[in-house]
This record gives sequence, C-alpha cells and structure tokens, in this order.
Amino acid sequence: MLQAGLDVRLGASVERVHPGRGGWLVETAGGGLEARAVVLATGRHRMPRVPDWPRADEFGGRLLHSADYGTGAEFVGTRALVVGIGNSGAEIAVDLVEQGAAAVSVAVRSRPPITSREIAGIPVQLFGMALHPFSAVLVDRLGKAMRRRATGDLSPYGLGDEEWGPFAERRPPVIDVGFLRELKAGAINVVPAVVSFTSRGVVTADGQERPFDLVVAATGFTTGLEQLLDAPEALDERGYPQPAHAPSGLFFAGYAETPRGQLFEANRGSRRLAATIDDYLGRAA
Repeated sequence: MLQAGLDVRLGASVERVHPGRGGWLVETAGGGLEARAVVLATGRHRMPRVPDWPRADEFGGRLLHSADYGTGAEFVGTRALVVGIGNSGAEIAVDLVEQGAAAVSVAVRSRPPITSREIAGIPVQLFGMALHPFSAVLVDRLGKAMRRRATGDLSPYGLGDEEWGPFAERRPPVIDVGFLRELKAGAINVVPAVVSFTSRGVVTADGQERPFDLVVAATGFTTGLEQLLDAPEALDERGYPQPAHAPSGLFFAGYAETPRGQLFEANRGSRRLAATIDDYLGRAA
C-alpha cells in the first residue's frame, strides 16, 4: 500500500538528467520533472559490455552477451565458448554442459577465487558480512587457504592459484554451483583470453585458433551513467559515481559491490542515504 505523498510515475522512462535552476531537471518520455534532489539508482549492470574484438563481425557462429542468454537448451550439440569466469560465466558454462552442448570452454583472463555456497553449513555470504570489518589482506589470505583446502589444486585444470582477493578487490568471489564438478570431470575446458575472432572461432592469447559455434560474452556491464547524466564531474573514468565530486542535490544508490552481497549493501546504503537527503532538503528549505 502506497503512503500518502508518494508520487509514483509508471512508464516515465528517464532520458537525461540536467542541473537546473536551484535543483535538477529530469527529462522523461512524458515530459520534464524538476526536483531539488535526484537519486540515481540504475545500478552497476544497466548496459551490457562487449569487448571490441578484432574481426568479431566475421564470426560465422553466434555471438551474444550473457544478458541475452536464456537456456542451454538452444545450443544442444554446439561447440560453446564462455568468455569470462565471473558468477554469470561459471553458471552459463555449467548450464551448457547440463543441457547437452557438444563441448564447453571458458576463456579466462584473470583467475578468480572460487568458493562453495556453504562452509561448514553456513552460507558464504554470512562470512562476508562477519569478516568485513577486519583487515582485507588478512581475511583474503585466510580465505585463500580455506578455498585451496576445499577445492584442491586447480592447476591441472587450467586455473591454478587465484589472482585476486574478494575483500581487497571489494567484489564477491565465484560461488560454485557445479562449475568445479564439471571442470574436474573434463566437461569444461579452460583456455586463455580471447584476443580476436576468425570466421570459424577465436584466437586466444597463446596464439591458437580455436573453432566454436557459439561465443557467450560474460564480460560484465557498465553503468551507462555517462549517457544519462549531464554532470561528467560526478563520474570517474569507468563511468562509476564519484559522490564526493557530485553537484549539490545529486545522490547515488546501489553502485557499491562487496563480499557482503548487493542486497545487504542496498539495505544499509538506502537507510543512510535517506537520512542524508532528509538533512540536505532541510538545509536547502
């Protein structure tokens, strides 16, 4: 049930946000809105990001982003390559195997930490919440030792030691949903990073040409804020918010990523932000 005073505009797609006289002007498909404060909460995953691979337009198979991937049932019998081994890439690779792809490979540029969903029966996200206040270097070192003990040596399977830590990098590890099982069974093959395409497949960083029928780019997303916001000083070179440089009355929510999980961060951040905006509007009145 909506509380009194909450003005919800459905179907009002925002096209551009500009600084205005004493506040902000929000251009929507249905006209302009003026506001003393604007919160941008469009998230980290607004626009799919696909690398500008040389000769990708010559590829005779199918190239799609992970955002457009539905089910591996479409790709029974195909030779599939997943580019990227974040959580989406790992899950898509497992799905392709389970749905009957003829061969599944994963192109890896940076070896990630991979953890089970539970440790001693405790969901891994709870560990992220509990350990967040401690030294990132110390926690990552301890976590690496625990993960190595749980997963074993992954070098024979093309992965080896992880190259970054979740707490130091402030991003979640790959949570295993069957990837390690399929990797160790030989159903998933790890190959080097993709450097270019051919008509039949890809060329990887080791110089080998590898044939594929399908390439799924699990290569992440961008915020797309530079196309939405007319305040370039509020964004860094990646297009992520710089709240300290944002003009008055401009706020951001939902762009932080940590091992504690997105929903946890959104809950805490939204409460702090509401108090900050309330204070700002009180001072601006």
